[in-house]
Amino acid sequence: MTQDAGTIWLTQDAFDKLKTELEDLKGPRRAEIIEKISAARDEGDLKENSGYHAAKDEQGKQEARIRQLEDMLRRAEVGETPANDGVVEPGMVVTIRFTGDDDTEKFLLGARENLAEGDTLDVYSPQSAMGSAINGHKKGETVTYTAPNGKDIQVDIVDAEPYRS
Repeated sequence: MTQDAGTIWLTQDAFDKLKTELEDLKGPRRAEIIEKISAARDEGDLKENSGYHAAKDEQGKQEARIRQLEDMLRRAEVGETPANDGVVEPGMVVTIRFTGDDDTEKFLLGARENLAEGDTLDVYSPQSAMGSAINGHKKGETVTYTAPNGKDIQVDIVDAEPYRS
């Protein structure tokens, strides 16, 4: 599965959850905020009306989330869980070891929205320096990439398995 720099890989389940959240924010939740603002406005002087300012702040945050969701859904590439073939691609839980280090690091290659609720697994974007370098490589391979600070870093791909929520 290839991705351009603007694509976000999502499972069908994650896509559906985001779409449901967007519909809720644009429908009932937007109407609730408008009601709160209207009720607070009816209380009088807006300069010293904390209820009005809190509702406007909440509205701003909600509208920002709506824009974020619309952007993500527009750029989404919906796919099924990848095959368990040891090849690194979006949707895989990857275990790497920095060459010369004994410790391993485990993360999901993909989007945070693919994680099950409560899952604390780190997430690396396929467009990140390491993500783009290891994408398409196999378990057992060593890959070199250039970090944002300009330093070349080598990682050993210890494992790559499909994410299961």
